[in-house]
Amino acid sequence: MSEASSYMFPTSVKEVEALGWDFIDVILFSGDAFIDHPSFGTAVIARWLQKWGYRVAVVPQPNWRDDLRDFRKLGRPRLYFGLNSGAMDSMVNHYTASKRLRHDDAYTPDGKAGARPDYAVTVYTKILKELYPDIPVVIGGIEASLRRLTHYDYWKDCLMPSVLVTSGADYLCYGMGERPMLELTKGIEKGWPRHKMRQIPQIAFYVDGKVPDAPSAV
Repeated sequence: MSEASSYMFPTSVKEVEALGWDFIDVILFSGDAFIDHPSFGTAVIARWLQKWGYRVAVVPQPNWRDDLRDFRKLGRPRLYFGLNSGAMDSMVNHYTASKRLRHDDAYTPDGKAGARPDYAVTVYTKILKELYPDIPVVIGGIEASLRRLTHYDYWKDCLMPSVLVTSGADYLCYGMGERPMLELTKGIEKGWPRHKMRQIPQIAFYVDGKVPDAPSAV
């Protein structure tokens, strides 16, 4: 694809129509308000994919409490949904180390609290999977990265499985995601077989069943 990479990312149907688009390649959901600045991962990934010609739209802080219109408003992407909880783990964003509820949120307009759910990555993914079960969901950001393996959850005081298990996401991108997300996007676009997709560095996935033994060294 070779579309000019100078547009501002649409966040509404009117903005998509103003660009003259008849489809969107990737729709990104974030627990933060959207700020188009390189200190925010959503903006970095969006700009990087845009540079390579993909049409990217962003849905910041979708309302998960109502009829889920924020999750429906832009429709189905051509390739996949990508999502993160924002620049902070949603639980750290909501609670102090003493497990007391915080009363403000630095990543929400006017500092208002309550614009994202607890365990936002899991909540967002489950909603999207219920609405669009056939569309891949790729999770990333600090919440997904730190929860990609079995981990101790401070808030529940127990061991929790990978967020891939609790959320039902198809892929998890951890760490600095520009290169793996571009390769993953190209792979989804080209219809790569599953085994090839799983060879992309920094991409985690869930496999239910016995993992085959690694071949012995010769």
